Amino acid sequence: MSKYDVAVIGSGPGGYVAAIRCAQLGMKTAIIEKYNTLGGTCLNVGCIPSKALLDSSHHYEDAMKHFEEHGIDIPGEVKINFKKMIERKASVVEQTTKGIDFLMNKNKIDVFTGLGSFKDATHINIKGDTSQTIEATNTIIATGSKPATLPFITLDKERIITSTEALSLKEIPKHMIVIGGGVIGLELGQVYRRLGAEVSVIEYMDRIIPTMDTAQSKELMKAMKKQGVKFFLSHRVSEVSRKADQVTVLATDKKDKQVTFTGDYCLVCVGRQAFTEGLSLEKVGVKANERGQVDVNDHLQTNISNIYAIGDVVRGAMLAHKAEEEGVMVAEILAGQKPHIDYNLIPGVVYTWPEVASVGKTEAQLKESKTAYKAGQFPMRALGRSRASGDTDGFVKILSDATTDEILGAHMVGARCADLIAEMVVAMEFRASAEDIARMSHAHPTYAEAIKEAALGATANRALHI
Repeated sequence: MSKYDVAVIGSGPGGYVAAIRCAQLGMKTAIIEKYNTLGGTCLNVGCIPSKALLDSSHHYEDAMKHFEEHGIDIPGEVKINFKKMIERKASVVEQTTKGIDFLMNKNKIDVFTGLGSFKDATHINIKGDTSQTIEATNTIIATGSKPATLPFITLDKERIITSTEALSLKEIPKHMIVIGGGVIGLELGQVYRRLGAEVSVIEYMDRIIPTMDTAQSKELMKAMKKQGVKFFLSHRVSEVSRKADQVTVLATDKKDKQVTFTGDYCLVCVGRQAFTEGLSLEKVGVKANERGQVDVNDHLQTNISNIYAIGDVVRGAMLAHKAEEEGVMVAEILAGQKPHIDYNLIPGVVYTWPEVASVGKTEAQLKESKTAYKAGQFPMRALGRSRASGDTDGFVKILSDATTDEILGAHMVGARCADLIAEMVVAMEFRASAEDIARMSHAHPTYAEAIKEAALGATANRALHI
């Protein structure tokens, strides 16, 4: 029987990064993955393929709507080769997962393909083409999450689908009904709207991306409405049914009036839930909470001392980069180090266009905690770089402590905000003040100048270009 210092169950960003860090720290490491490719949801049916389709559809939209104003004339008709678009997405996924194979080999990590389940606290059964058992001094559970649904919805995975199926459709929908105005629903909704589908987003809350700053919700919805996406907020879905190629969704609006939606596809994006099926947690007594997540302490340790859990399968935001940080943290704890994660400083991003990004506290959270703060907000349309590219939607907002000027939160909508937010994460990690950012030179012309201007606004209401 093979014996390891650490076994990692699940090979998503949290799992494979945990395995790499364990190997770097001198531990003999194994990783167990039930599917034939490494990378988990993120690389196979999540982050990477969705971004590939977002980029492809963005190119098409630019060709259709914006090339002419840039002086680019295309002779003949611009056509979508949807099959090729999906094939390119698959190629990107394949390249990325092969990269994980390379990293496992490079770090001498043993890869086992099959369903991993606990025999006891130090032995893991692996059921694949052949069955075997390995011994591990410590185990890291990194089995991630799966799309959630509503109890009355039957997902047929043909017309009533999740994000997984939406990434591999054989045709462009005529009318896609999206249930859920969160990150996944908006990103995939925008993909198919760009490609010509009618898109209707039904959201139970009174705003989209409800966990982010209210100003971001309003700005993104305004931008996506201009792109032709229809929104139905404060609507409670009560029934989803299919007849042949038609899907019908019944919902109740805020006035208790029933509303009927009909389309050829319904994309259900009502969140994700922790995935622990098949692990046999009960055999070792690992506890889970009422949401099905594995219970862990501040060191991501379960109630069984040599078993840890990270990523989507535990509490907190379901983000690939959060899982990665947790994977590194557990590896370093096992090596006797004392790492720490400040969860307040893990950024959140929506990869629509304009992009949306946040880190730290929202205004609503500061008001709720009765924290005195200052706010500086600067519109993207006031930037020369934004006007040059034609990406004038959005803003940057910085919130700082009213007394100390320490940055408490940053919220932005606009071009390349997914990348721009890193500046604010760095600043907040070092407890910078808004004035610290305001006094740093930012290259001109760049989108990042909006950060400097917002910081000037938060410092003493002294933005220069507005």
